[in-house]
Amino acid sequence: MSEEPREKAIRSSATAPHEAPPHRSGEAHHHHTHAANSRHPGHHHLLQVEGLSAAFEMYAPGAPFFEAERRLVPVIRDVSLGVHEGEVLAVVGASGAGKSLLAEAIMGIAAPNERIVGRIWFDGELEDEAGIERLRSREIAFVPQSIACLDPLMRVGEQVRGIPRGKGAARKADVARRIERQRELFRRYRLDESVERLYPHELSGGMARRVLLCCALVDEPRLIIADEPTPGLDLQLAEAALADLRAFADEGGAVMLITHDIELALAVADRVAVFHDGTVVEETSVASFASPELLRHPFSRELWHALPEHDFAVASRSVR
Repeated sequence: MSEEPREKAIRSSATAPHEAPPHRSGEAHHHHTHAANSRHPGHHHLLQVEGLSAAFEMYAPGAPFFEAERRLVPVIRDVSLGVHEGEVLAVVGASGAGKSLLAEAIMGIAAPNERIVGRIWFDGELEDEAGIERLRSREIAFVPQSIACLDPLMRVGEQVRGIPRGKGAARKADVARRIERQRELFRRYRLDESVERLYPHELSGGMARRVLLCCALVDEPRLIIADEPTPGLDLQLAEAALADLRAFADEGGAVMLITHDIELALAVADRVAVFHDGTVVEETSVASFASPELLRHPFSRELWHALPEHDFAVASRSVR
């Protein structure tokens, strides 16, 4: 990657359509094997990421401010993964490994000094920055990790409902639908109807996280990218949130669940992408975690040993 300033964009060196061979359960292709219920309309993934890398342009440490040279500090390296319709893909790895940056890069959300390269297909179509922006909040919903992503100047009910679509009578009907859907979600997540008139600073951390989940579920996206959606929730609410993501996938949607909790991932996911040292080192079905011999990468096997029902043999060294 050149050190010259560039637009913060998902850039592509090719415009060819995504490779679309027939898909079968258990077959290895595109860096992974399939789960039994993965769906492949058109013989392609709903989301396919190839060669995604992200780096931050920073000044060299130790040099005087006006003399310091700029350099690129890589954070994500050559990530490739796919998400099928009808499944939950869990991206697992240690906290601070860059999983949230991966989600933001896919969503086209980048800091001014961040440089992102790679290729992203959605439903078989190669997308550029403008394409990702069109998909965001329509075809793809994002549940961010930080509750600071809520607009501090907007009441939470309005944020969950989002922007109505259509004109005239169609718009009016969409407004009514969104209000009913927002209140249905609030009841499901034990948020009183009065909460819709509150501002984010008036919410507890757990309430704010529930509001973020409602924002993603209120519309009808095809893909949900959920970045650590359960911290701060009690067990019952966390299970309800995961059940909703599972139900969304079972109804034909796709979910990318980003988490450092491997137990949680194995309970709800169909496949697991193991994230380590800034890249995906293995993408495989949950069934492969039945035994370490079924896992290809050493870090994946270390995750297996770190599970409570196993021997914790390497947990202190690799999983924190």
